[in-house]
Amino acid sequence: MDFIVFSCKLPAKQEALRIFKINMSTMKKSTIITAFLTIVFSSANTIAQPSCSSLNITHKADIVSNCSQMMMTMIHDQNDHPYLYVANKEAGLKVYDISVITAPSLVATVATTLFDMLDVMSVSQYGNYLYLAIGNSFVNPAGGGMAIVDVTTPAAPVVTDYYIAPDANSSGGIVRVEGNLAYLGAMQSGLIILDVADKSDIQFVSQFIPAIDYPPVPNPNAGHYNARGMEVRNGIVYLCYDAGGIRIINCTNKLAPVETGHWCNPAMYLPFDHPKAYNNIVLDDTLAYVAVDYAGMEVLNISDTGNIQMTGWWNPYNAPNTNWFGCNIHANEIHFEKNCRRVFLSTGKSDMHVIDVSNPASPDSCNAYGGTGNETGTWGLGVWKDQIYLSYICAAVPFSSLLTQVTLLTYDTCLATTGVTAPNTNTSVIFSPNPFSTQTVLQSDKTLINATLTVNNIFGQMVTQIENIDGPSVVFPRGTLASGLYVARLTEENKTIATQKLIITE
Repeated sequence: MDFIVFSCKLPAKQEALRIFKINMSTMKKSTIITAFLTIVFSSANTIAQPSCSSLNITHKADIVSNCSQMMMTMIHDQNDHPYLYVANKEAGLKVYDISVITAPSLVATVATTLFDMLDVMSVSQYGNYLYLAIGNSFVNPAGGGMAIVDVTTPAAPVVTDYYIAPDANSSGGIVRVEGNLAYLGAMQSGLIILDVADKSDIQFVSQFIPAIDYPPVPNPNAGHYNARGMEVRNGIVYLCYDAGGIRIINCTNKLAPVETGHWCNPAMYLPFDHPKAYNNIVLDDTLAYVAVDYAGMEVLNISDTGNIQMTGWWNPYNAPNTNWFGCNIHANEIHFEKNCRRVFLSTGKSDMHVIDVSNPASPDSCNAYGGTGNETGTWGLGVWKDQIYLSYICAAVPFSSLLTQVTLLTYDTCLATTGVTAPNTNTSVIFSPNPFSTQTVLQSDKTLINATLTVNNIFGQMVTQIENIDGPSVVFPRGTLASGLYVARLTEENKTIATQKLIITE
């Protein structure tokens, strides 16, 4: 046989035939597999989308606070209940019903008195639980830690437990959860790993404070090195360490985390030590998109975490040559819309920018909301389906902002306009071990309800399926499957919530 023909059915009511011809006499098996997976995953994301320059971003409502109770950031309920969770700093956690987006209504408050009067700085959700980073991260030392809130009933949240780091230099930067472990970015106290298997009894596991000897600058100021943004993938933490750049921390041995790689843009510290702040990060397979304060957004190749390389750089104000105080952008929070290949950035003085990353080597600003010179500035950003949430804070430097509020917007997402539902990228799913020879275990950070696991071979043919999965995990036995590469897809209520590669070995 001289050629193999693969055909893939495009989503979103499109019928097309993708034909890929491979000369078997000249191509290796691994090349065929790689080519096939490229077709499968790229076609799965090929969706007719509106132009990024015409997203029809529309203001819907504002939730206003005051400068003594700042609204730091917020997320939509990840289980698709019509609620918005707001980290309201001194005022604690606020829960708003946004079933009518033009008329959000406050339905619950979790006061700071329930966790030692520590400010709520950020919020994340895994399953039916919120994880709050607590402790004023604008002030060091301040003390901080993490609180867990049960939102099984969103309008009636319940604090199940909280943890305060013994180090007085700690603050609440960010929390990410994978399996039964919570990873707390505790600012100057670095990375703290906590066991949250029992939500009513948080247990300390270990702590890792990265050294401040990178990047190589003279007389580093310890107060500028803060664990404040991160993502976690299979026990590897991709940590934004403020002036310390990006740190890769291997936590697969949770008792002994070790730094295995790092990155800081040389243009930001050579030949002079310019101000820089790596604030937040999102992952996209072998790429990372990083919000870098007044230096915009970097696109990094993280396929080899010991040798990170820059792929692209959105740097509209020519940092570091521009002035930190006078720059119109101060990128903080970031959201990646994988299907549409664009990034949303909260950009401080200029509110929000939308970046086209269809070509990661040349990221380009294609849309924006807000403007400069209006005495307002953003900090937080959230995106859910066709809704965008921006939080504004009161500030004097590096930009002037005289109000704090959450602004609710809608826009024309490629998902909403085509009727395609995005995978829930906030659901963390791990197969362990992977590769495997006899069996592996699927572990989810949320309780699955009547979920289905479908496994296809490299030709797209279903080889096995497990239905009616309830709970956070399920055993997947090899059975009679041959060794090789497979694609596993987890669905719930006819929605894909995770897709991963499986490798079976002899």
